[in-house]
Amino acid sequence: MPNHSLTTKLVSVVQHNDQHGSSVPPIYQSTTFKIGSLEDDASQTYDYTRSGNPTRTVVQHQLAKLYDVDSSQVLAVSSGMTALDMILRGLVLNNASSVPMIVAGDDLYGGTQRLLTHLGARNHARVLHVDTTNYDAFVKAFNQQPRVDCVLLESPTNPLLKVADLPRLAKFIKHANPDCVVAVDNTMMSGMLCNPLHFNCDVVYESATKYLNGHHDIMAGVIIAKTPKIAGDIYFVINSTGCGLSPLDSWLLIRGLKTLGIRIYQQQHNAMVLAHWLEASCGFRKRNKQDLTQTRYVGLKSHPQFELHKSFNAGPGALLSFETGSFEHSRRLVSSRKLKLWSVTVSFGCVNSLISMPGKMSHAAIDPALRQEREFPEDLIRLCCGIESVADLQADLLEAMVESDIIELRDEGRTIYNKLNGNLASNTIGQGELPNIYEEFFGQNGIKRHCIVTSRAKL
Repeated sequence: MPNHSLTTKLVSVVQHNDQHGSSVPPIYQSTTFKIGSLEDDASQTYDYTRSGNPTRTVVQHQLAKLYDVDSSQVLAVSSGMTALDMILRGLVLNNASSVPMIVAGDDLYGGTQRLLTHLGARNHARVLHVDTTNYDAFVKAFNQQPRVDCVLLESPTNPLLKVADLPRLAKFIKHANPDCVVAVDNTMMSGMLCNPLHFNCDVVYESATKYLNGHHDIMAGVIIAKTPKIAGDIYFVINSTGCGLSPLDSWLLIRGLKTLGIRIYQQQHNAMVLAHWLEASCGFRKRNKQDLTQTRYVGLKSHPQFELHKSFNAGPGALLSFETGSFEHSRRLVSSRKLKLWSVTVSFGCVNSLISMPGKMSHAAIDPALRQEREFPEDLIRLCCGIESVADLQADLLEAMVESDIIELRDEGRTIYNKLNGNLASNTIGQGELPNIYEEFFGQNGIKRHCIVTSRAKL
């Protein structure tokens, strides 16, 4: 069988056996399925959609391609938070002889923080938060515990963009305690850019609401286990609680996965151009330790963990954040009526670009005192890049920054003056725009820029 690229594999959906030969998998909205005979019902694949559905099976086959596993190791559920809940219930909370210990990062998605706080408050689990991006500090904290039942990792973190060394951490954890469950929230990278199963992690999960679907018209979560046995333990809880992904949402996720490769490429391109522009032209960078402004993006060489992230990821992703140095000015920017393309909303991974203030929105559930303890900047602005023209995204953001009294344009827009930190620089807006397809292949003067080979193949 040809070793096709991941992008090609996701476009090709061949696992459905439609009696009419449809090129697109049908939706099986049926709740129940007829049993052939009472004597032979055990061999029947489907009986009740809570337990399994043909459309859900197809999307699980597609996700198996994404993570290079057998489809028996993939489970699709109703949301990303459901995915984490099922992992903890199936692998951690029910298997410990005493109250289990969970070690998690200190820069977590707000919903994850909320769930862990709930478990800790009800003594269902003991939860220790450590900086998982500091390897030595993590090892010290891990070794101080009598036993660690689960380690929950995210990399890069959201929204501070800190990088955890997943291969090194997983190697240490499994050497220290082979029974410890290593779970990774891979939503920020998706299986397109990183596969933590290659680092001997036990289970990976994503909010498929984000990049995998890409259009923010469903809520879904996916779980990918290292072994069928691990998947089976989680499936038992999923089947018992009835949180398997619905047929319609499964069908929409199948459709979204087909364009995952091209979406993520364009989104990363936009994020890379935008991050460099914010840092160089707009002046959101740290010039000294006292400087309160900076741009956070793992695709910037100024990021302290640029090389580490690049060493085990195929790309930097499409989420970045920056600090203006002023809470009030950040608030005014995100609230600006000049924003027409950047939608002020939570979440990320959509085809259209999103802007938010995490401290007031997605991470508002985290106690303000705890945010301060973790050095979470209250003026932080998070940008989630979509697939629009990057020049249009820059222009839209620039208008809002001018309106919110952060930026002053000089020399008819050719120069940007940052009024908050005094940075003065040339405005490179539009320089990262993708070229016209004719210019890409033939250049502006009609000269070939790429070698195009044509042939007359015999039919």
